[in-house]
Amino acid sequence: MTPKEINSCLDELKLKYNELSKKYDLVDFYELNKIFDIEEIDSETDFLLRKIRRVVADRIAGYLRFVELILSPSNAPMFFFKLVQKLEEPDKIVLGEIYEKLGNFEIEIIALDLDYNEKDEADAIMKMYKVFLEIKKNLLKIIKTLSNGVNKKRDLNRSYFG
Repeated sequence: MTPKEINSCLDELKLKYNELSKKYDLVDFYELNKIFDIEEIDSETDFLLRKIRRVVADRIAGYLRFVELILSPSNAPMFFFKLVQKLEEPDKIVLGEIYEKLGNFEIEIIALDLDYNEKDEADAIMKMYKVFLEIKKNLLKIIKTLSNGVNKKRDLNRSYFG
């Protein structure tokens, strides 16, 4: 595809989205795209909001799986165990709240996949967008703790190298 064709597709997507945005009072295309990368959606569909909701839901599911690995690292790669040790109890409580909010979307997404309704799709997109904005700050704080935090638990030098 040439750059002109790509811009044409993106412009068409924006135009269709803006029509739906006016109808259902959706967030600005740029803001939704900035967080959830919806610009690559093929606008040639009768169910644009469904496609957008699925892209948003995929991103939400990715965050859910990450939080799940941090909260329950039993099946996670080994380096997650070191990361988890950096978290304090308040961080784990916040992660639990984030996990619950993101997990609730899983059930809603299944219902939307089973019974299409354009208005419900628009409502779900807005709900996921608003909840994401709520959890983003806390999630970023925890990510910073995981990446830069000092391991506050005592290292007992009891490593096993087989």
